[in-house]
Amino acid sequence: MKVSKCSLRKILNPCILEAHNYQVDPYIGCEHFCRYCYSLNQAETDWEKEILIHKDIIGQLYQEMNSLEPQSIYMGMNSDPYQPSERTFKQTRKVLELLAERGFSVCILTKSGLVTRDIDILRKMPGSSVGVSIAFQEERTRQIFEKNAPSNRVRIEALKKLKNSGIATYTLICPVMPFITNLESVIEQVASYSDTIWVYRLNMESEKDKNWLNVKSILDQHFPELTEQYQKIAFSRDHPFWIKVRTSLEVIKRKKCLNLRIRIE
Repeated sequence: MKVSKCSLRKILNPCILEAHNYQVDPYIGCEHFCRYCYSLNQAETDWEKEILIHKDIIGQLYQEMNSLEPQSIYMGMNSDPYQPSERTFKQTRKVLELLAERGFSVCILTKSGLVTRDIDILRKMPGSSVGVSIAFQEERTRQIFEKNAPSNRVRIEALKKLKNSGIATYTLICPVMPFITNLESVIEQVASYSDTIWVYRLNMESEKDKNWLNVKSILDQHFPELTEQYQKIAFSRDHPFWIKVRTSLEVIKRKKCLNLRIRIE
């Protein structure tokens, strides 16, 4: 993997998620290269060959956050902060060290077990949480859509270790793939290690976008009987399929007494 320096840009950016005003992406691009990822539509490089890093992430971030009061910063919005290059470049760990020094907390989303390396820092950041994203219940299907990403087993083991270390944990089931993601099965796998479980539907913006073209290509090859119906569901927020999913999730939530946050609308 080629790792290059990116052009000068802000590191601390506005965050659209609830309870977070700002987010940081230590990397631009993601080696995991999940074919459904919305960030692919703004990719500056071929993620199978090259990702980008900031020239002076700590010096610049220090200046950008200089006037901010301590708060929770989100990490994992547009790229995985623990993709393989983190083992070498430690951009994420450097950011965590700075945030901890300044009294900030973090909310991290990853697919990698490497996050457990930084438990020592996370323990010094009260109010922090770490989550993993999972979209498939079994490995064969997962590898079709995200072959470069760590296995579900690795992610769940990381959750378990984080929870046992006293760090708040969550699972993001996203994106829910119509007729492919078995929500009850995924929930069953992660419930014991997740303080919160979030569920987000598959959301495609344009049939010309790279992530949709990737998904359609996979469907045509591996699930041709689903392509037409899948396409209608992916681009419709009020499709009956999503109403049915929400209803089934509400039943699971009550039955299992889970802290289940449903974002299907």
